[in-house]
Amino acid sequence: MKFGVWELIIILVVVLILFGPTQIPKLTKMFGKSVKGFRDGLAEAGDEPAADRGGAAPETGKPAQGESGDEKE
Repeated sequence: MKFGVWELIIILVVVLILFGPTQIPKLTKMFGKSVKGFRDGLAEAGDEPAADRGGAAPETGKPAQGESGDEKE
């Protein structure tokens, strides 16, 4: 379903009436931060191979997240 120019204008007018001109910049800032966080999360999840998620990272030898290198018994 495609939106035309008039549909977008109507939506913008309704948003302006509901939230007012002072709240719209705050809403767009929150929306932008949410989208950036979502994209960063996708990029982070895509960088890790499935085999490296549970064990030590083979290239650095450092323990994976949640594991400590100096365990006390």
